[in-house]
Amino acid sequence: MSIIPSVTIGEEIGNYGFGGGHPFGPHRMMDFWQEAQAQGLDSQVNILNPVIATQEEIERFHTPEYVALVQARSVTGEGFLDGGDTPAVKGIYDSAAYVVGSALDATHRIMADECNRVFIPIAGLHHARPESAGGFCVFNDAGVVINTLRDKYNLKRVAYIDIDAHHGDGVFYAYESDPDLVFVDTHQDGYTIYPGTGHAHETGLGEAQGTKLNIPLPPGVGDSNYFQHLSTITNFITAAKPEFIIMQCGADSIAGDPITDMRLSPNAHYTVAARMVQIAEELGHGRVLALGGGGYNSHNIGTGWSSIVKAFTDNK
Repeated sequence: MSIIPSVTIGEEIGNYGFGGGHPFGPHRMMDFWQEAQAQGLDSQVNILNPVIATQEEIERFHTPEYVALVQARSVTGEGFLDGGDTPAVKGIYDSAAYVVGSALDATHRIMADECNRVFIPIAGLHHARPESAGGFCVFNDAGVVINTLRDKYNLKRVAYIDIDAHHGDGVFYAYESDPDLVFVDTHQDGYTIYPGTGHAHETGLGEAQGTKLNIPLPPGVGDSNYFQHLSTITNFITAAKPEFIIMQCGADSIAGDPITDMRLSPNAHYTVAARMVQIAEELGHGRVLALGGGGYNSHNIGTGWSSIVKAFTDNK
């Protein structure tokens, strides 16, 4: 298996955004890539091109009715795809399909042993539900990947860890009753921020009780408090023995983001990513797919996501 990590870069995913000064704008990919290049990380990774998903692939997670709605409103560019957070700008279907397709392409490469770690900066759209958009997220690429790992590769136990400032509600509630989706999410307390979910008592339903770990954190939380939870997170995932690890790496949990109140440093992102790599290697498969997620401060996007890639290149 190659130990050279890969990064997906291309205007097709970079174009995912909503324009007009919207927080999720098309500059975000280059905010990351320019910093990664400045750190010399581009010479230490393989570069993958974006790939577009088919409608059938998107419907592994989303309902046909919702996919049809996105297609129609992508032509007109009118209205919203949810209650008012996610505009239906022209061309949004294709750019969202590229996000899903790129996540799937990375998954296929990892499963084919072409590489073992991939980072996709514009991905991790964790608020999208099967039947709707949410929080700037049109299609839930992580959900499509999880279902593909089950349906195509017959994997049973998949781990999803989310360090975005916002709770990954679109993933959590889709798999709340699924005992084989191991879910860990650190986020700003839902009582203080969108989407208002991810409380500590939400640990899974039915047979899935105890397979989900939500860690809501108070506004202003910094590295020292955050790292107090690291052994709990590591032990929880290690004990589950996942066959594949998906990491959502939102940079909006870093200090200085304009729409959140967490105060982590990029070192938190580096440390969590390094732990996920360590767990994957100890389990003997090395499979880690990292998805960019949120983040609305250009400097934080650059340093935070570059820290993920550095964790991938340092820990061989």
